[in-house]
Amino acid sequence: MFEMTDGQFQLVYNILSFSLASMMSTTLFLWLRFPAIHAKYQSAVIISGMVTFIAAYHYMRIFNSWVNAYSYGEKNVGGVGNPVLTGVPFNDAYRYMDWLLTVPLLLIEILLVMNLPADEQSSKCWTLGTASALMIVVGYPGELVVSGDLSTRWTFWMMAMVPFLYIVYTLLVGLSDATAAEANREISDKIRSAQLWTVVSWCTYPIVYVFPMLGVSGASAVVHIQVGYCVSDIISKCGVGLIIYQITKAKSNLEKAALLA
Repeated sequence: MFEMTDGQFQLVYNILSFSLASMMSTTLFLWLRFPAIHAKYQSAVIISGMVTFIAAYHYMRIFNSWVNAYSYGEKNVGGVGNPVLTGVPFNDAYRYMDWLLTVPLLLIEILLVMNLPADEQSSKCWTLGTASALMIVVGYPGELVVSGDLSTRWTFWMMAMVPFLYIVYTLLVGLSDATAAEANREISDKIRSAQLWTVVSWCTYPIVYVFPMLGVSGASAVVHIQVGYCVSDIISKCGVGLIIYQITKAKSNLEKAALLA
């Protein structure tokens, strides 16, 4: 735990609040709109809503933990001055617990909107889900080290990059044929967008992870990490979830048009 200036505390406070609101509103939209989706594609939308719902719960816990870790005290009435440590530790493990649940689901929701054979879809779900869970578990011990000897953080970062690169390769290359095989060009482009946005947003995580190894230390490291991870989560969970909805809606419209024809 590090002493924070008022500006640093408020920045993390506000980005956590914004992230929580984003997750909650996206969940509400997806779950209210899924009845309008063809039954064949509803699972993808429901899972997208589950991702943001789980994230919203954990962001609520992270937000409360951040607030409880600092206090403006009796002398800082009205939030004037810098906050002081309360002695209650800030528990950022909630973020990794969130990723352990939501990251595999993020990959599954993409696979569910693709025209893959049932056996291949099931196989990809298991392999990508396992790889993503392994990535999160391996990365967590290094996240605990933000000062002092950072060689441990580097070690776990490099280990976590192995499953990370496998997932990126699968999304961009391994599934490229299936994406291109979509009969409708608009839908194919949207699926590619979902894959690209997932990869782009995910690439920010290992960058944020190395901030302490790049000379960002103390309170500044904590602030950079919290802001960076929040932005990445909003893109990968809310942004990709809304793209998944657009894909399922377009596919539902095609199913409806085929029936009318």
